Amino acid sequence: MDKYDKVIDLCKRRGFFWPASEIYGGVAGFLDFGPLGTMLKRNVERRWRETFIHKNHGIVYEIETPMITPSKVFEASGHVENFTDVIVECTSCHKKFRADHIIIEQAGDIQGIEGKTVAQLDDIISAKNVICTECGGKLGKVSNFNLLFRTNIGPYSENIAYIRPEAAQGMFTNFKSIYTAMRERLPIGLAQIGKVARNEISPRQGPLRLREFTIMEVEFFFDPKSPGCSLLEQVHDKKLRLLTEDLVAAEKTDPVEVTVREALSEKLIKSDWLAYFMALSTDFISELGAPHNSQMFVGKLAKERAHYSAQTFDQLVKLDRWGWVEVSGHAYRTDYDLSRHQQYSGQDLGVFRKYGVPKKTRVLVAKPRVDLISREYKSETGKVLAALKGLDAASLRSMLAAGSAVVGGHAIRPEFVEFVEKEESITGERFIPHVAEPSFGADRLTYLTLECAYKEKDDRTVLSLPRSIAPVKICVFPLVNKDGINEKAQAIFDAIRADGYIADFDDGGSIGRRYARSDEIGAPIAVTVDYQTMQDETVTIRDRDTWEQSRIQISALQSYLNGYFSIR
Repeated sequence: MDKYDKVIDLCKRRGFFWPASEIYGGVAGFLDFGPLGTMLKRNVERRWRETFIHKNHGIVYEIETPMITPSKVFEASGHVENFTDVIVECTSCHKKFRADHIIIEQAGDIQGIEGKTVAQLDDIISAKNVICTECGGKLGKVSNFNLLFRTNIGPYSENIAYIRPEAAQGMFTNFKSIYTAMRERLPIGLAQIGKVARNEISPRQGPLRLREFTIMEVEFFFDPKSPGCSLLEQVHDKKLRLLTEDLVAAEKTDPVEVTVREALSEKLIKSDWLAYFMALSTDFISELGAPHNSQMFVGKLAKERAHYSAQTFDQLVKLDRWGWVEVSGHAYRTDYDLSRHQQYSGQDLGVFRKYGVPKKTRVLVAKPRVDLISREYKSETGKVLAALKGLDAASLRSMLAAGSAVVGGHAIRPEFVEFVEKEESITGERFIPHVAEPSFGADRLTYLTLECAYKEKDDRTVLSLPRSIAPVKICVFPLVNKDGINEKAQAIFDAIRADGYIADFDDGGSIGRRYARSDEIGAPIAVTVDYQTMQDETVTIRDRDTWEQSRIQISALQSYLNGYFSIR
């Protein structure tokens, strides 16, 4: 039994998590979280909030948007077209596999496998004699499989919608409203924590690859002409372990260690804000229990990056069974998303950059022919005019030069618009902000935390969870259930809970067995009430990780616990 199996076994026994709908055989890619797992996951989310939102309050704001999203949003974002994985089916038993995964399983890791076309994957399957792992049958042709979960809004089949695969699009579609509400200042970050769904082909890594999971994302909007990060001084000397795109292309596996300052000066990272969030992420993952030397950021090659990204680093952590596993993604999304939503919605999603001194210039102006447009579109005229207003005149003229153009879902013919030049005093210009994005999966981080915390000591299991995220902070034990000891322990337990700590009261079995249970659920401190307590008002404090014990006065217990848990 390897470490992964031991962690999974512990999680089932102690109520962290297990497969969803387990009494019916379970469903791959879905988890049910029990009491301890839910508390641990919420604590991970809380610390993420404190690190990425609360620490940056005033420039990063949390919002909440629906899981169900109209199809138009994902057509604009490119997900309907591009959010795919490669799939292959056995011609004999018809079992379906993710093509790149089954190739790696049977032929070993192949450089650049993520960027291979379906035709190239077909060639590899043939050359390496990759076969069905279920029946040994021949595999068919590789094809693309869209990972979006499709549904309908209401009883109308034409109202197609999708369960969001990321929280990002809700932040892009709401950007302009929030930018206006927050006094039109850049930079500004929007953050979300919420459920998403991806219809994975064959999830086989337990909590590491789920079809439904909780995502934690920031979309950080900034002016590309003023891209500097005002908080960079806080992290300039933080060290990052980078496997850059050049190293990946050269098939190197050892990262370089550089400071944030060096990474930016050497242009290894293209955005100040991306580097800032990568530094925060390094500290955050370290707090969850992964040592600095077990982390690295791997640059994605152009053919492997998502369709919206100009640069992406995956943050990886080395786990016992699975090797290097992605725990966060950091993408420089440029202006891709806002530009696409502006194009598809017809709404102006740009912001205004004011010049220091006004400029005299000749500008091209698009003047819609309202009479012709209203004759064609009647009640839709207002929508057409709004869509045209949101477009740059030069871009519109270029589009119409080749014939009619579709704007906001409406066909625009050249005669619908008149173009004129005029001299204006320009006080500024409109532009589309650029975006840096850090993205994390809370479920995967919960497993990461558990594996990093799992230890064995003298044939006993100890879950050395960080104090900041341990679900149960303190266990209280009466040594025996007589002579007033139980009542005394209950009073101490009530006082601890009144101070705001999540605590557990356990009076069953031997004290050794209770200590073992406390260690297995990761409670950092155990407080034991015994006969000496009744004599001198002291209790035994036992540390989970060292097993060292000391006695302190009950009157000093609150101060002791406050100091102990102030250290992360």
